[in-house]
Amino acid sequence: MNFKIKGWGGVILLSAVMLGGAAWYMRSPAPPATPAVVSPVAPAIFEIPASATLLAVEQRLVQNLPVSGTLKAVNTVLIKSRVAGEITELKLREGDSVKAGQVVARIDPSEYQRRLRQAEQQAEAAKAQVDIAKRQYDNNKSLVDKGFISVTALETSLSSLAGAEATYKAALAGADVSRKVLDDAVLTSPISGQVSARLAQPGERVAVDGRLLELVDINSLELEATLSPADSIDVRTGQQAMLQIEGRNQAVSAKVQRINPNVQAGSRSVLVYLRLDSVGGLRQGLYGQGQLALGQHTAVAIPLDAVRTDKPEPYVQVIENSKVVHHRVKTGLRGMLPGQTDTTVWVEVSGLPAKSLILLSSAGALREGLVVRTPSSAPAPATPAKP
Repeated sequence: MNFKIKGWGGVILLSAVMLGGAAWYMRSPAPPATPAVVSPVAPAIFEIPASATLLAVEQRLVQNLPVSGTLKAVNTVLIKSRVAGEITELKLREGDSVKAGQVVARIDPSEYQRRLRQAEQQAEAAKAQVDIAKRQYDNNKSLVDKGFISVTALETSLSSLAGAEATYKAALAGADVSRKVLDDAVLTSPISGQVSARLAQPGERVAVDGRLLELVDINSLELEATLSPADSIDVRTGQQAMLQIEGRNQAVSAKVQRINPNVQAGSRSVLVYLRLDSVGGLRQGLYGQGQLALGQHTAVAIPLDAVRTDKPEPYVQVIENSKVVHHRVKTGLRGMLPGQTDTTVWVEVSGLPAKSLILLSSAGALREGLVVRTPSSAPAPATPAKP
């Protein structure tokens, strides 16, 4: 059978048939999808090196007091001119070494040599007067014994002799003073050390107490620390300290040698002097800081940098059942371990289970619940507590 579509009516009818077929196809249900097979994924395991873990146990914690200051030589000498005059010899310069008793400078002695000769000649003249008075007294004594003169004349001659002898002794003392002044024109070092400052030049004329050289003995150094009156109450001579000196990586041990009995008027501070046990390569004026041991206390202690503060309350990262757990802790006294040679600060902690395996700061911040693999045995503490 043949159909003929004529005019616009046929076109419209054909379009309606096509739209109806498309709508029926879109409403028909889609074929069921094949379900995907999901394979289980094993959790990642984070490797923890042995050096990043520590077993938290009781420690003998040495309570420390922070100290800081500059190094000063125990023996420092400022050589000054004892007489006025022109400097004829001054060869030493900064850094030169000197020995005790070594001549370091000379002042022109010409004037003082003439004064000594004058004093010696005056002593000789006084000695001659003594001889004359002595002969006069001996003659008068003979005359008195023979009855030619009175006893009064003998007493007068005796007084003259005593006066001449006193004048002679004074002249001798004056010569000794002149000799001492001449000796003072030669300056020697009272200590062995090094020249730290040269304050005059040869040919320069200096007055009495004019500064010439400054000497220091760097074989014996001490740290001058400034403490508050409250902190100084517990400080005693003989207490040990570990100091970190400017420019030196290794810590230096020191001991409290002296404590100033006075409080400084302006700063209201107390000066404490710590003698260094080793001074190899150190210089006066270097800055040092460290911890002064005040006493010992037994408690569960860990390195201070293992306590994290990136949460509202401090916590410690602990490994429990191969997972990272964050334990909140409270910190107490800070200090160092007996015999410790580095500058690690340890802190007393509470709220941490006994013998917990903690993560040190070198492990970094780890997410709580992270699965980790730990070494078979954690390293032992640096200095375990003794019963």
